[in-house]
Amino acid sequence: MAKDVKCEVNNCMFWSEGNKCHADIIYVVSHTGKQAADEKETDCSTFQPTI
Repeated sequence: MAKDVKCEVNNCMFWSEGNKCHADIIYVVSHTGKQAADEKETDCSTFQPTI
C-alpha cells in the first residue's frame, strides 16, 4: 500500500500541505467499466469540495 497519496486538488477537504491526501479511504473509478487503459479514464470519487 502507498505510504503517501499525492493530490494537487487543493479545494478538496482531504487535501493537506505538501499535496498530500488525508482521506481514510481513497475511491477511484473508471469511466469505461472495470478496466481502464490509462489515467485519463479514471476519477477519484473521494473528492469533496471545501466549503
